[in-house]
Amino acid sequence: MVDARGLTVEQDTALRKQLRDAGVDYKVYKNTMMHFAIQGTEFEGLDEYLAGPSAFAFSYEDATAGASILNKVAKDVKELEFKVGVVEGVVYDAEGMKKIADIPSREVLLSKLLGSFKSPRVLFRTRYRSDRKERRSSGIILERKPHKQRRCA
Repeated sequence: MVDARGLTVEQDTALRKQLRDAGVDYKVYKNTMMHFAIQGTEFEGLDEYLAGPSAFAFSYEDATAGASILNKVAKDVKELEFKVGVVEGVVYDAEGMKKIADIPSREVLLSKLLGSFKSPRVLFRTRYRSDRKERRSSGIILERKPHKQRRCA
């Protein structure tokens, strides 16, 4: 939930386009209508923040998508301010929403995780190959020692 007072038509249109492209619904509702709509839901914590004009951004797939776009635009447009937000049923104040906005998307986090699983092997293989190339180019020849067979007694 943001306070969007003071945005120009061009700024608001650009914001709506960015949010729409990310699959985020952005709408302005009457506070009295929202008061009745959130009663008995996980959004009931928003009730105390329903004062003044409020715009709502609903993200259904990526929990941080709307917050990150709003935060990015708010850095350029000082009139746009976070009021409060709900992520996974937890109510966050304006500062909490700014921190959530800095969290990368789920896809980015998964790719970083998978990359970290792969990187030690790739790093080892790269070092091993470069060491072999250096030994070949410098003329160092390593002799293999015959493998001793052990006999079981």
